[in-house]
Amino acid sequence: MKTINTDVVVIGGGATGAGALRDLAMRGFSAVLVERADLAQGTSGRFHGLLHSGGRYVISDPHSATECAEENEILRRIHPESVEETGGLFVVGPNDDPEFSTRFLPAARETQVPAEELDVAEALRIEPRLNPGIQRAFRVRDGSIDGWGMVWGAVESAKAYGAQCLTYHRVTKIENQDGQVSQVVCTDEKTGEEVRINCRAAINCGGPWAGQIAKMAGCHGVDVVPGRGIMIAMNHRLVNHVVNRCIHPADGDIIVPAHTVSIIGTTDQKEDDPDFLVIRNSEVQQMLDSGEDLVPGFRKARAVHAWAGARPLVKDSRVDASDTRHMSRGMSIIDHSTRDGVKGFFTIAGGKLTTYRLMAKNIVDALLEQMDEFVECTTETEAVPSNATRTHRVTDRLEEAEADRFEDPIICECELLPRSTIEKELAKQPEANLDDIRRRTRLGMGPCQGTFCGMRAAGIMHEALAGRLEREENADRTSSMLRLFVKNRYSGLESLMYGEQLREATLNKWILAGNLDIDHLPAPTEKAVRATGDLELIHGRPSVA
Repeated sequence: MKTINTDVVVIGGGATGAGALRDLAMRGFSAVLVERADLAQGTSGRFHGLLHSGGRYVISDPHSATECAEENEILRRIHPESVEETGGLFVVGPNDDPEFSTRFLPAARETQVPAEELDVAEALRIEPRLNPGIQRAFRVRDGSIDGWGMVWGAVESAKAYGAQCLTYHRVTKIENQDGQVSQVVCTDEKTGEEVRINCRAAINCGGPWAGQIAKMAGCHGVDVVPGRGIMIAMNHRLVNHVVNRCIHPADGDIIVPAHTVSIIGTTDQKEDDPDFLVIRNSEVQQMLDSGEDLVPGFRKARAVHAWAGARPLVKDSRVDASDTRHMSRGMSIIDHSTRDGVKGFFTIAGGKLTTYRLMAKNIVDALLEQMDEFVECTTETEAVPSNATRTHRVTDRLEEAEADRFEDPIICECELLPRSTIEKELAKQPEANLDDIRRRTRLGMGPCQGTFCGMRAAGIMHEALAGRLEREENADRTSSMLRLFVKNRYSGLESLMYGEQLREATLNKWILAGNLDIDHLPAPTEKAVRATGDLELIHGRPSVA
C-alpha cells in the first residue's frame, strides 16, 4: 500500500480536473489529480473539437453564450499551442426558417458575442463548398481546439508548480472524519496496488461520472444526466472555417475542421451509463444527411471514424428528464457541506470545454473560501508551457518529414507520423498502451484506421520493452496492446459500414487476420490485461437486463 499526503485531491482527469489541478498549484496549494484512465479519455477527448464563440447559445442560453465568448479569448491566450484560429460561420440554409437569423445579431450584441453579417457571395468565396443556396451568413470567433493537447498542457503546467498526476488510478472510496474529507482511496489499475491519499479536501470533476463519485463520499442523489452525442470524422477538410447552421441547436448542425479531417456533430440523447455509449446506424445517416444540407456532396467524402461522448448535464426541472437537448449548458457547483454535511468536498458539473478554466476557477474559489485560505486566481493571464503539444496541420509534419525522410521512416502515412515521435512518447510513457500513444500523436487516426501503422507501432513498442521484460511476457503484452488498439479503431467503423466503406473495412480486417492471425492469438494473461489499463478488459462490460 502506498500513502501520499496533500492539501487537495482532484478527481477526474478531463479539462475541468486538469484546470482545477493547475489552479490549485498556481495558488500555492499541494494537489494530486487521480484519473481512472488516461487524461482526457472521457468527455474532454470525445467531442467535436469546437472552441465556442458563444454564437450557438446567444438565443437559447444567453449566460452560457457570454461565458463562452469571454473564455474563448482567454483560451486563445493561454493555450496558443492547442488552438487553431479557423474562424466560424453561421449560415441559414435554403430550407431553414429565416426567423431565427433575424434575432441572431441583436442577441449576439446583448450577450457580447462578437458577430457580423457577411454578404452571401463573400461567404461562398471563403468557403466555396458551402451550399450555394444559403440565405444569410454571419462571421463569429469560433475555432478548433485540441482537447488532448489542452489538458496535457494544463497538467504539465500544474506539475511545474509541484502538483502530481496519477493516471489509471480508480477512486474506490472517499473517507471523512467528523464530517470533514480526510482521505481518498484509489487502486492503481495497472498494478492492483492500493493508494491512500491523505488530504484536507477533494474536488469532484468526474463529469458524467460525478454522481457515482459523490456516492463514494456518502453524498447521494447528485443528478448528473449523461447526454450522449455522436460525431463522425470525414477523411479531409471539407471546410476551413467552423460552419454552423443558424437555427436553434439541433442534431448535426456543426462541421469543425480539425487537424487533417472535418468533424460533424452532434446528437443529444439521455443515457444511463456513460461508459458504454451505443452509436445507432440511423444517427449516422442523420449526421451525413445534415452534412449534405451544409456542404453538397458531403456524403461523397469518406467517413473514417465515428465516436460518442457523454455531456455532464445537470438535471433540469424545467424540461423533461430525457430532453437533454434543452437542458442548460451552464455550470453547477455543489457544496456538500451544506447539502450532505461533508465539509471539504465539492462537485462541479455542466459547462463546456470552452469554459473549463472558468469552471476550475469557480470551484477552487468556493473551496478556498470554505477553508478560509483564499488566494487570487491567476490562470487567466499565465499561458501554459510553450513546449506543450501543439495542434498541427498535415503540412507541418510534411515539412518535418521532408527534412529527415531518409533517417526517420514514416510509420503512419495518413498522419505523416515518424518513428522517432513514437519512440519519444514510449520513452516518456513506458507503461502506455497504443491508444495512449494515439492520443498524443494521432497514430492510426487516418483513413486506414491503424491497419498498417498499428502493426508497426506494436513492433516499436516490443523493441522498447525488450530490455525490461522477459521474451514471453513482452510478446504477451505487445499482442494484447495491439489487439486492444485494433478493437478500438474497428469499433469506430462498425456503424459506418455500407457500400465501399464496408468493402474497405473488411479488407483492412483481412490484412490483420492474414498477416498476424490476430483473431487467434493466445488469450492474454491477467498481467497483460492489467498492463493495458483498459476499463472493459479489466472489469468487464456490465450485463444488460
